[in-house]
Amino acid sequence: MSEAAPEPSAAEAETPDPGADPAIAARRLIRAAREATLATVTGSGQPFASLVTPAPAPDLSVLLWLSVLSGHTRHLMNDARCSLLFVGPARGPNPQKKARLTVTGLASQVEGPEVSALKARWLTRHPYAKLYAGFNDFALWRISLEEGLFVGGFAMARRIPGSAFRSDPAAVAAIAEAEAEIIAHVNEDHADALDAIAQGVLRRKGSGWRMAAVDVDGCDLVRGRGRARLHFARPVADADGVRRALILAAKAGRERLAQLG
Repeated sequence: MSEAAPEPSAAEAETPDPGADPAIAARRLIRAAREATLATVTGSGQPFASLVTPAPAPDLSVLLWLSVLSGHTRHLMNDARCSLLFVGPARGPNPQKKARLTVTGLASQVEGPEVSALKARWLTRHPYAKLYAGFNDFALWRISLEEGLFVGGFAMARRIPGSAFRSDPAAVAAIAEAEAEIIAHVNEDHADALDAIAQGVLRRKGSGWRMAAVDVDGCDLVRGRGRARLHFARPVADADGVRRALILAAKAGRERLAQLG
């Protein structure tokens, strides 16, 4: 990757900054999440909550791989209304200091030609699920997000409009079209940059990190069973935007590693 003109900041680490713009922090919680709480509505109208393992689609809608044998799946088949709760890592003994996001949305089963690519994307986030990913009772679901409430910590609540969860369609399409080429190029030619990002920016150990997915908001890095999320400083619009963001992140990572000696 050749050098690029300086930009305001390199990148944000995986943990969302509670001081960041609430809409940006909310998006980052969704992009980095490996688990969430799904609330559905039973036939009698009783709310029902369950643990689910989400993965963000390129457009930030939430993907779930659900079994029809599960109660929450049958609830969604009868009533598409639902809610998701995403919770960030603890910052001390007080749970109220955790960043969290509650979003409302509508669920639908994914069908047609996009199932294969979106299922592969979900499995990138949850590779252990390959053991049961082919079972006939499972199907891919998508939750389109309507609005949210982000709490950055104790007494720090902000409403998030639905527009904040809708990525620019042209940018989403451009990154999706270039994703395979971006991943192959970075993994083959810039392994040292990925290690610098993982170690210096994301504070992860070890070498041999590889890019597994990329979207308008950032990228996912993997190493064995390890997973890490790099948030770009701001959404990118195309492959060149990804390149610039990675250059800045690699530079920041190398500078920090140099400081550590």
